[in-house]
Amino acid sequence: MSGRTEGGAVKRRRLSLALLLAALCFVSPTPAFAHASDRGHVLLLPTGYYVAGGALAVAASFLVLALLPPDSINRLWRRRLPLFAFGDGARTIVSLISFAGFAILVAAGLFGSRDPLSNPLPLTIWTLLWVGLASLQGLFGNLWSWLNPWYGPWRVISHLFGKRRTWRPPPWLGCWPAVALFFAFAWFELIDPAPDDPARLAWAAGFYWLLSFAAMLVFGYRDWSRRGEFLAVFFAMIARFAVVERNEVERNEDGRLSLCWPGAKLSNAAPLSPSGLAFLLLALSSVSFDGLSKTFFWLGLFGINPLEFPGRTAVIGIGTFGLVLTFVLLAAAFILAIVLGQRLAGSEHSLSQAAGLLVWSIVPIALAYHVAHYLTALLVDGQYAVAALSDPFALGWNLFGTADMQIEAGVVAGAGSAWWLWNLQAGVIIAGHMLAVLVAHGLAWRLHPVPARATLSQFPLTVLMIAYTVFGLWLLATPAAG
Repeated sequence: MSGRTEGGAVKRRRLSLALLLAALCFVSPTPAFAHASDRGHVLLLPTGYYVAGGALAVAASFLVLALLPPDSINRLWRRRLPLFAFGDGARTIVSLISFAGFAILVAAGLFGSRDPLSNPLPLTIWTLLWVGLASLQGLFGNLWSWLNPWYGPWRVISHLFGKRRTWRPPPWLGCWPAVALFFAFAWFELIDPAPDDPARLAWAAGFYWLLSFAAMLVFGYRDWSRRGEFLAVFFAMIARFAVVERNEVERNEDGRLSLCWPGAKLSNAAPLSPSGLAFLLLALSSVSFDGLSKTFFWLGLFGINPLEFPGRTAVIGIGTFGLVLTFVLLAAAFILAIVLGQRLAGSEHSLSQAAGLLVWSIVPIALAYHVAHYLTALLVDGQYAVAALSDPFALGWNLFGTADMQIEAGVVAGAGSAWWLWNLQAGVIIAGHMLAVLVAHGLAWRLHPVPARATLSQFPLTVLMIAYTVFGLWLLATPAAG
């Protein structure tokens, strides 16, 4: 008799799941037409259906997961498709090539064209690295561990002078150096009067390379990459979402690649320290402020006419205040959601442990915002980057045969382009939040083995994610100025 009861319960769960999934399909947004373009242009969209559909999709995903047994998600995340194994023998060579390319780009910034759309340095850093590579990291894993311009030179120095004694930073330092450097990077990108100026960027990039390399010699490459080099910290966090996983073999540098589900590597992540939590929240808040700072709403709060934008120099103070405020508000909202969730579930875990673990659910949202927000820049400026790399010093070279390529800016202009671009951006944001709910549930089950308590603990965090979905879609659609 008990077997029949359990079987009936399973059938009811499956039926409920099917009904909810069907309902989720019906809340998908309807088409809307508008003009979409890169920064500095106005974007007007009737977004009511999109906002409602996105909020309902995230809410429905929470309800679906609340009805599923924890083992079903865990079994899904544990599945792997083995591919092949390879070692790290070529890693030094790849990094040395990357360093040589970086040195050429810095020289091009100092001595090449003054036009940011003709000089390969700003196009490579702001478009190919910060946008393109971040997107690839979220798909293929930690490519930056091979492509960074420090590992190869560090290995050469270590080989020439032997292993040097390094100073181990105190544990309390965490990755606060990376937080500080990432804030400086975000400030330079979003608030500095001329972050695209090739010479200015060349000095900044060259100084950062020297600073990081000196720190690696003092603290060790591995320690500084985990604590201070903010690009390594950021890309490593994003890479945990990737569908490609590389397993290291003990006492051997060979590792096997395997395919996994998106976000599966987040399920077994260790809780982050307070500095790691701050870093991940800063990564999301900085991209959010990048969109907010250009809106008519934000500029109107300070009496600035968005149609007569006075330039970055006039809003440095406002921008700095906004960058800090966005981070503080997001951090406060996240901590409040965790505290309320812990109280609803009657949890005995500490706030630092719960927040440090559940903050990993921010990774899909941060990656989704990164891709959606910078998509138009990647599509247009990526073409300029390909052309500029063929003639880095503006001397009439055509190294890769792309110097004279025609730039197709129309890929983000016109009603047809706007329709598919907007749907893609909105879809990425909604999907990122839905995956974040999935990841958060898996992490909550680690904290609360009882499904009911795990579901209760996630309710406030899900409300926050729904609110952030609405905010993200509003940012894509609200009028903005350059």
